[in-house]
Amino acid sequence: MKKVQIFLGCYFLSIFFSYSQCAMCRVVAESSQDAGGTIANGLNSGILYLMACPYILILSGLIWTYYRDKITIKN
Repeated sequence: MKKVQIFLGCYFLSIFFSYSQCAMCRVVAESSQDAGGTIANGLNSGILYLMACPYILILSGLIWTYYRDKITIKN
């Protein structure tokens, strides 16, 4: 369990240093924002949504594993 906590801690700390974005998305966002449009806000929301999906899946898997192991220990 300690190894998992260390791995997750390092993983989540490394996320703060990765400010990457697709080149096409960045160009569209910057050009629309410079023109005064609101596409950048929607585009950034879409990027955040796509970024959150894997984390939600991983969290769901960890919760499922935790409760499955908890039930197995009781039996």
